[in-house]
Amino acid sequence: MRGAFFFVKPKESDYQGIMQLLEIPNRSFDAYIFDCDGTLADTMGLHYEAWQMVLEPHGADLPEDLYYGWGGRPTRQIVEALNERQGLLMDPDAIITLKEGLYHALLPKVKPIESVVSFARSLHGKKPMAVASGGGRMSVHATLNSLGLLSLFDTVVTSEDYKRGKPFPDPYLEAARRLGVDPAGCLVFEDTEIGRESAMAAGMECVLVDSRIRA
Repeated sequence: MRGAFFFVKPKESDYQGIMQLLEIPNRSFDAYIFDCDGTLADTMGLHYEAWQMVLEPHGADLPEDLYYGWGGRPTRQIVEALNERQGLLMDPDAIITLKEGLYHALLPKVKPIESVVSFARSLHGKKPMAVASGGGRMSVHATLNSLGLLSLFDTVVTSEDYKRGKPFPDPYLEAARRLGVDPAGCLVFEDTEIGRESAMAAGMECVLVDSRIRA
C-alpha cells in the first residue's frame, strides 16, 4: 500500500515524490532505521568509481552488476571475495584504506536521495531514528556530514559495530538495541536485496528504495 504515516501530518505536496517512489506502510512505527549508501545518499556510483581505481593496479575485476549485487556488504568482505574468486592476494586493510581515501576525494559530488531524506527530516524530533550501514565509520560519517544529515539520527551503526554484516540481522539488531526499541517495532529503508534480507532477519518491516532513482 502506498501512503504516508498519519502521525507526521505533512502537507500533501510534501509527500508527492515519496508517494510516487516509496511504498510506505500506512501505520506508525516505534523507530525508523535507514541504510546510508544508495538509500539516504546517492553514493553507489561514487563508491564504484573508487573501487575501479583501487582495483585496477591489482588486475582485479569487479563488474558493475556484481558490485550492485553485493551492495550492503562491508568492504573487507568484498576484497576477500574477490581474492577467492580471482586468485588474488590483495591486502584487505591496505585496499580499505586506499579505497576510502579515494571515495572521500569524490565526496563533493555526493547528492541526497531526496524522497528518503525528506521523509527522514519529517520524522526528526518525533521518532527515534538510526543509520545502519555496511560501510566503515569514517566513510559513513563523512557522507552524512557532507549532506548535513548526521544530526538527524540518534545513532549510527557501521561495520565496526557488529561481527556479522548484512544479510545477517546484526546491524539492524544493534541499531534497535541502541535506540531502546523492540526490533518488531522498527521500519527499515534499504536499497539492496542483501539489506532487505538483513532487516527481515531482524524481524523488521522494510521499504525497498530503488537506488537508481535520484528524486
